[in-house]
Amino acid sequence: MNLNKISILSKHVFLCKHVLGRWYTNFARCKPIIFCQCSSKLVASILPCTRQRVKTGVSVPVLPARTLSLTACMFKSKNHSTEINPEEEEDEIDEAEIEELFQQQIPTGIGKEDHRIFIVHPDVKWGSRKQYLTTAALQMDEAVGLVNTLHKWSVVEKIILSTKTPENKRIFGKGNFQTLTEKIRATPEVTAVFVNVERLLPSSEKDLQEAWGVKVLDRYSLVLHIFRCNARTKEAKLQISLAEIPLLRSRLRNEIANLDQQGGGSRYIMGSGETLYEMQQRLLKERELKIRSTLERLRKKRHLLRSLRKHKDFPTISVMGYTNCGKTTLIKALTGDAGLQPKDQLFATLDVTVHAGQLPSHMTVLFVDTIGFLSQLPHQLIDSFSATLEDVMHSDLIIHVRDISHPETVNQKVNVLNVLKNLQIPERLLNSIIEVHNKIDLIEGYEASDPEVTPISALKQHGLDVLKEKIEEAVVKYTGKQTMTLKVQLNTPQLAWLYKEATVQAVDDVGDDCTANVKVIISQAAYGRYRKRFQVT
Repeated sequence: MNLNKISILSKHVFLCKHVLGRWYTNFARCKPIIFCQCSSKLVASILPCTRQRVKTGVSVPVLPARTLSLTACMFKSKNHSTEINPEEEEDEIDEAEIEELFQQQIPTGIGKEDHRIFIVHPDVKWGSRKQYLTTAALQMDEAVGLVNTLHKWSVVEKIILSTKTPENKRIFGKGNFQTLTEKIRATPEVTAVFVNVERLLPSSEKDLQEAWGVKVLDRYSLVLHIFRCNARTKEAKLQISLAEIPLLRSRLRNEIANLDQQGGGSRYIMGSGETLYEMQQRLLKERELKIRSTLERLRKKRHLLRSLRKHKDFPTISVMGYTNCGKTTLIKALTGDAGLQPKDQLFATLDVTVHAGQLPSHMTVLFVDTIGFLSQLPHQLIDSFSATLEDVMHSDLIIHVRDISHPETVNQKVNVLNVLKNLQIPERLLNSIIEVHNKIDLIEGYEASDPEVTPISALKQHGLDVLKEKIEEAVVKYTGKQTMTLKVQLNTPQLAWLYKEATVQAVDDVGDDCTANVKVIISQAAYGRYRKRFQVT
């Protein structure tokens, strides 16, 4: 019997040896069986029904047997409809299935409970890991902000410790580590420790948890948890599930190593020719491929929507910046979209949303609200959101919003530009960036030192007229649009066509011959269609 049939016939069927020596068949959903004298737990996995005897004191790693069919997905929009292939419709993922996938495997082990956090910031003294554009105190402030983003989480203690060996398993030297351990254990209300580094090695995480007796988090796992708490759409949930795969693999390696020490991890499952570790690695790989397949379908749907927008000749402007710099507030101020609800928190936006606005010439443009960036995040996390960030790649213009009142504004700018370069943003887009200094109202006597920079306050709506004019100039420059005065016949559909396909700025009625001079901003493609349709020379 193959694994798929087993999956269909029984959700999680496996035989285990009871402490009394009798065999029991246990049916369970996503619950690992933990035998006595063993604290090891694994993410749930499928274990085929076998006759292999399992020793007492061994935790059998079990992953969900159900093969999650993430191979098809058509995301429907209120404003756009797409013809669905009947064969693909059978594989379409519904909300319940994605929610099941999203909730089944949470690799961080943080759980849903509130946490009281002890923050540890390693202050690297020299070497490639030293941060030269910021200070340890500012980095600690950002770490506190990350924790406070989560509902009912609190910081009960924090400490900055210098280190010359950040690559070591325990990060700190023997003396500092001993001092830190005593301080953590002397704070009984602590439920988790947040080590403010990009990513801990699995072996380091395990060692620190054993030394401190509580859950240990790094920036990767904490930000993922913030993403998970803020995820609302199918797309966001799928991308987060993809970003969690590396953590699942790390945890799997650790748990299998524990199982090996107890004599059960490297045994072959009868009839399959695989060890437990090999089987679970394969299942994780299959899960990753199915998520990527779904995101690829989403990418195709996004491509279709972009094509529709391009057909309408709407210039697209991506609004980017460090997290919580005021991107959504700016878009709301530029468009007047009442549906936008900006929040003063990190990573409030996880999905790309598009909002229409008008420039002084009455040209309609589309502003794209994007996910914010953060320093010291692994590339795997950014790569997981490539389907979302692909909209940026196809924009006509980028507005880089900076919170100029933030003490780390220079460091934040460097981080954003580095991410854009790592994403291989086209050179034309990098050259089109309009830098905006936001929150100038928070700085007394602010004066822009760079004439290329546009100072604004999105919240107070100061400086928006100047910004709109700059956007309009850049749109005309980088999209190939041109300003023209066309002589049109008023007794023909010419004027109505221009209102629909171009931006009409002025209509000057010439006289009694039913003609008018019409000033328009029009793309070369639209002008070509105009000449062909109305046989204009």
